[in-house]
Amino acid sequence: MAVEVMRRREVPTERMIARLKERFGDRVSTAAAVRDQHGKDESYHPIEAPDAVFFARSTEEVAEAVKLCAEYKVPVIPFGTGTSLEGHVAAREGGLSIDVSQMDQVLRVSPEDLDCTVQPGVTRKQLNEYLRDTGLFFPIDPGANASIGGMTATRASGTNAVRYGTMRDNVLSVTAVLADGRVIKTASRARKSSAGYDLTRLFVGSEGTLGVITEVTLKLYGIPEAISSAVCAFPTIAAAVDTVISTIQAGVPVARIELLDEVQINACNHYSKLDLKVAPTLFFEFHGTTAGVKEQAEMVASFAEDNGGEGFKWTSSAEERSKLWQARHDAYYAGLSLRPGSKGWATDVCVPISNLAEAINETKKDLETASMPVCLVGHVGDGNFHLCFILDPNKPEEFEEAAAINERMVKRALALDGTCTGEHGVGYGKIGFVEEEHGPATIGVMREIKRALDPHNLMNPGKVIRLGANH
Repeated sequence: MAVEVMRRREVPTERMIARLKERFGDRVSTAAAVRDQHGKDESYHPIEAPDAVFFARSTEEVAEAVKLCAEYKVPVIPFGTGTSLEGHVAAREGGLSIDVSQMDQVLRVSPEDLDCTVQPGVTRKQLNEYLRDTGLFFPIDPGANASIGGMTATRASGTNAVRYGTMRDNVLSVTAVLADGRVIKTASRARKSSAGYDLTRLFVGSEGTLGVITEVTLKLYGIPEAISSAVCAFPTIAAAVDTVISTIQAGVPVARIELLDEVQINACNHYSKLDLKVAPTLFFEFHGTTAGVKEQAEMVASFAEDNGGEGFKWTSSAEERSKLWQARHDAYYAGLSLRPGSKGWATDVCVPISNLAEAINETKKDLETASMPVCLVGHVGDGNFHLCFILDPNKPEEFEEAAAINERMVKRALALDGTCTGEHGVGYGKIGFVEEEHGPATIGVMREIKRALDPHNLMNPGKVIRLGANH
């Protein structure tokens, strides 16, 4: 189907590109290297390059480009930093990649209201650097230095989600360009509203299939008075998970709880020059007052001790905390270092916290017979965990084996009333699982929304949901 669509669109696409180049000059590129870069994210999915790349600098420029694409029925694929993991940026039917990395301005910060408005190309690290002198920070931390636009589009979360929530909870409003070039703003800056449909939540997680996000208004938080981190090894995965469940059910306001299995700890030790015990391990972070942080750490230490945890140690040293969390953020690259020349396949699921132990334990049983290294990590404070398969790109049978393990993990999560993806998003890698998770009636409503806003299926086609024979 994709080949036929590309043939049908070939001549109109050339005309659209010519007009776009006439208007924007060298900010429109058809160079093979640039196109390839924009047809690939950090996942195992192959390159599917767009026909051209446009480096936009404003909402008005995005709208102008989208109107041209609508006129010629050319697909549009938004691009931020390319750190997604399920083929989100692949140009499945060719078209125009709109790169928003040059839309990188912090437009407004209101310290008294604890909010800000940014362009989509602003990265999370850039934003927090900008906010440093205000005493505020933006807490959503997916690990990669992703763009705010991409994080909004994929409904990202990460290590701090157990306390601060996900992008769904922290986006107040977006400005978006629709498939016909219209520009809309989904909400005001008010912290709550009963005025009409919640279009903000509709666009958060839409993965570019409903429009191109060009501005985002975000909640901000005061930098905590005190921050401390802790690390603790456990005899089994089950013991670590039981500690997590006890912590959450006791209402301890922990900021981060990260689980790394023994395979991942071994990789991190070598890659990040750590000397942690090679065993299932929890990383914690506590935010609050000096006294509050101490109390939180002591409570969690007691839960860990009850479950056989060893060597629980916590620190307020910024240097030690930074080293620990950098190692966690580098977990993907640490895994790849176990097997030079390998490719990583990262996947995730999320289940209710009460079902977490069963989901992880059954998954670990699957991994006992895996023919390749597989690392397990998780933002387990909210029931979300990941596998990263370390694959030999020259052995297709390993990809088939990984796909089978992934499918069992996802189906297990769905059976436990969970979801096929807690934060990576759907892209095109998990379309089938989304259909299984939601069922025909709910998917049917999603298709109706998509067709209403994008009747010609031009906005990132082939992602999130399948539209059927006509598309």
